Amino acid sequence: MKKKMNNSVGEEKVPKYSRYLLVGSLEANTGKSATVLGLASQLREKGLPIVYGKPLGNSIGEDYAKNAQVGDADVEFIASTLELPPDLLLPTILCVDEQSIETGLSVGKDSSAKTLRDRTVTGRSGLLEIYSQVPSDSLVLLEGPGTLAEGSLFNLSLLQIATVVEAAVLLVARFNSEGMVDGLLSAKQRLGDRLVGVLINDITNEKRGNVQQTIVPFLEAQGIPVLGRLPRSNLLQSVSVFELVQQLDAEVLCCPDRLDLMVESLRIGAMNVNSALKYFAKGENMAVVTGGDRTDMQLAALETSTQCLVLTGLIPPSEMILNRAEELEVPILSVDKDTLSTVEIIDSTFGRVRLREPVKVECIQKLMASHFDIDRLLELLGRIPECGEERTVGWEGLKVNREQRRKAAKKKGKGDRGIGGNN
Repeated sequence: MKKKMNNSVGEEKVPKYSRYLLVGSLEANTGKSATVLGLASQLREKGLPIVYGKPLGNSIGEDYAKNAQVGDADVEFIASTLELPPDLLLPTILCVDEQSIETGLSVGKDSSAKTLRDRTVTGRSGLLEIYSQVPSDSLVLLEGPGTLAEGSLFNLSLLQIATVVEAAVLLVARFNSEGMVDGLLSAKQRLGDRLVGVLINDITNEKRGNVQQTIVPFLEAQGIPVLGRLPRSNLLQSVSVFELVQQLDAEVLCCPDRLDLMVESLRIGAMNVNSALKYFAKGENMAVVTGGDRTDMQLAALETSTQCLVLTGLIPPSEMILNRAEELEVPILSVDKDTLSTVEIIDSTFGRVRLREPVKVECIQKLMASHFDIDRLLELLGRIPECGEERTVGWEGLKVNREQRRKAAKKKGKGDRGIGGNN
């Protein structure tokens, strides 16, 4: 008989299928790939073997022509970072781009559309067969589409993937406002018991107390376990100078070996130099946008916490500025754009670029270790590692295990553990 979920905290239902964990989100660029990396690190520390895959790709990587199995750029990066051998990497069924969407919308009109449709339908039905071949003791981490709806055109939406491979779903939600609760409640209605929990990230210090005292208890009461609460990280929101070069199509005038520097804030140099010094002094790890003819502004920026200078108007800097930038190892970029367009591009890049830098990987691993309750997730999945080894338990065994833990905690005077991640 199917057991009903009790909405009270501590009475979560173990998903029927716990070999597969599908990490999804309500909106794009919320940190799914980062979450996968953080989870993988914690699972490995507990001795759990993992397999990774991203059924629906949305960023064609450099190796797509060589190997369609790792055609998505996120898959390439995660596979490389985790050093996953081919047998622990599941194939991407389809990499979605503008052309594939246009083709998908033309179903019935031409042969290429029919071929694409056949491929996705066949691929979806073959997902279970392919994914069931992974070792039985492994936990399969799947990275889902960017939203609940993405992939529906190809029968590869989050719910469709979860249904085919019988996966539990962990949702990653960026804390924009208290209104995010609506999205999570709607997701719960659509995903049902497959929703094993949520991770709320990008929480500002000002909202931290409200999330802990109001939002978490409310979601828990609705049967939505809050497994983690990650504070906002300026580093994770940052963008590398290399990424700015790519986004701006900029020319690098000096220090090409320092494009790995991370930019956390943006400043515009358009005032007098005295005001600029005070203005720049308030920023940290800045990208400063100013005209190529503003030598005074460029020099002022170089004397503060500047990671790169972005010069507009295609006016080359003076030799003095180039020499000083070389001494301080600050890259100077030149763009064929006006200041407003340049600022808009940089501003839209913050918090929206894909995870690529090792320093960010280390950051997310530390954040997940401190603020995500991996033990509770494993309990909800029915997987409780002991002595560095993995074992799978049924519902009755899990209840006994949880009850034993509670009794032991009571004897020590600690009571039940708190909900959500550890803050």
